[in-house]
Amino acid sequence: MRILFTFSGGNGHFQPLVPLARAAVEAGHEVAVTGRPKVMPMVRSAGFTGFPSGGDGRTITEIVALEALDLDREERAFRNGFAGRMARERAADVTILCQDWQPDLLICDETDFGAMIAAVKLGLPHATVITLAAGSFVRPDLIGDTLDAVRAEYGLPPDPQLRMVSEHAVLVPFPPGYRDPAFALPSDALFFRPATAAVSTADTARPLVYLTLGTIFNVESGDLFPRAIAAASSLPVDVIVTTGADLDPAALGAYPANVEAHRYVDQAELLSRCQAVISHAGSGSVLGALAHGVPMVLLPMGADQPSNAHRCHDLGAAIVLDALTVTPGAIAAALNEVLTRPSYRDSARAMAAAFAALPEASSVLPRLEDLLKLR
Repeated sequence: MRILFTFSGGNGHFQPLVPLARAAVEAGHEVAVTGRPKVMPMVRSAGFTGFPSGGDGRTITEIVALEALDLDREERAFRNGFAGRMARERAADVTILCQDWQPDLLICDETDFGAMIAAVKLGLPHATVITLAAGSFVRPDLIGDTLDAVRAEYGLPPDPQLRMVSEHAVLVPFPPGYRDPAFALPSDALFFRPATAAVSTADTARPLVYLTLGTIFNVESGDLFPRAIAAASSLPVDVIVTTGADLDPAALGAYPANVEAHRYVDQAELLSRCQAVISHAGSGSVLGALAHGVPMVLLPMGADQPSNAHRCHDLGAAIVLDALTVTPGAIAAALNEVLTRPSYRDSARAMAAAFAALPEASSVLPRLEDLLKLR
């Protein structure tokens, strides 16, 4: 079987696909991955054949001002970007790629609507991997009309209930207890364990803290990096900062002695040694922390980050702060709280146990193979 894995965003949209892609390769299937041109080095470094598709959008290499959190603005950005411009670009490119590479099946990140449209147009079965873990954006009332306009360009009828996203198979790389109950998953969704599910066994003598603001919002964060670095470095901890591929760590100036900065680190390896995370609450960051049982201080700036932060707070595994107004002192106090109050660690480890109890990614392969009967 030839399987094309597709994703529309950055690393947070790619990593949930990786366990499935590796399981498919181990089972003897032929696998390729397609995403934005700028992420192809990441795909190829993970060991997969990579095909670029769609556009990269804007590239920002210097930090711009942090804006106040505005959920209406974030919903408009998702609708116009993922369901509009990106869906249109990716439908065109993925259609051509499928005609050339001839996959039997597509496995799409849940926001890669263009790839789904290409699959429907070509009569190819497709499965969807949930990448916006808490839910909130993939809603008919928000994106239905925008997607229908793109579908019409391919001669496809309206899809007012977004059946395209879930009609064949929905695959979920996190425990059901993480999902916001307001955004229920299909009753036949298949859950699988991410490759990073392992509890941190870090020594408590000198805590290690991981600070990340992701790979998109890192350059839209204003002075949040300096505030968070000042906060973490004021405590008796060691800090590892990742700035993202588009941002030179040197752009943030000199670092305190207990802080080291990199563009990128292996998140799974680092989290296995961490005792706390400070992050923007992106899905990849929070799910990675929870899979390792690491409590968090969360500074949501936009996209699905407020939803993730809300879930982590409700689960008792994180403290949530206002990214725009929070002071270094408040971040330091919150970090000290999650490091010293056992309830945060215990709640995070309870989620880690739920991750570890999920079936391996290979368990969903029989269902994917059954989808070939739909052709």
